[in-house]
Amino acid sequence: MSSAAPVPDGAVDPGAVPPGGGGPILVAFAGLPGVGKSTLADRVGVALRAPVLPVDPVERALGRYGLVGDVPGMAAYDAVAGLAEVQLGLGLSVVVDAVNPVAGARGLWHDLAERAGVPLRVIEVHCGDEAEHRRRVEARLPDEPDPLLPTWEQTLVRRAEYEPIIGPRLVVDTAVDTDPLPGILAYLR
Repeated sequence: MSSAAPVPDGAVDPGAVPPGGGGPILVAFAGLPGVGKSTLADRVGVALRAPVLPVDPVERALGRYGLVGDVPGMAAYDAVAGLAEVQLGLGLSVVVDAVNPVAGARGLWHDLAERAGVPLRVIEVHCGDEAEHRRRVEARLPDEPDPLLPTWEQTLVRRAEYEPIIGPRLVVDTAVDTDPLPGILAYLR
């Protein structure tokens, strides 16, 4: 008889998912704010028993010291890449949660995976229902402005500036009424 807790319906037993065939992998999430990246990144982190490294808290920390804009934004990505490198060096898989809007930001993950000798899996998340995407963005806005939680109008600007991802990736539409986690985990094997 097993003393393990039962796995809720629709969940994946974290112990049942060997990442990348057994070795560590680097998982990089990409997509606009409000599409569900962080929720999926957290779920993948739990399933892989891997640290989830979001860029937003690093950007917030830099912002508290008056560092805002493109250069501190890239510095936040680079800081997360440094932390990811340490974890990969310990033999752990890593899940990166970031918008990754431009090729320069995404290049960090390719370079890191190559240096660490681990596979890179890119997961691009979008919400194919624009009304639902807008609802999600607007529902996240706090009473006091937070520059890292963009308004819908700012999200549309970011969408116009978002560079297409070239290369292998899994594209997930969170507007579809199907749990994407099993497909994501199959992609990561």
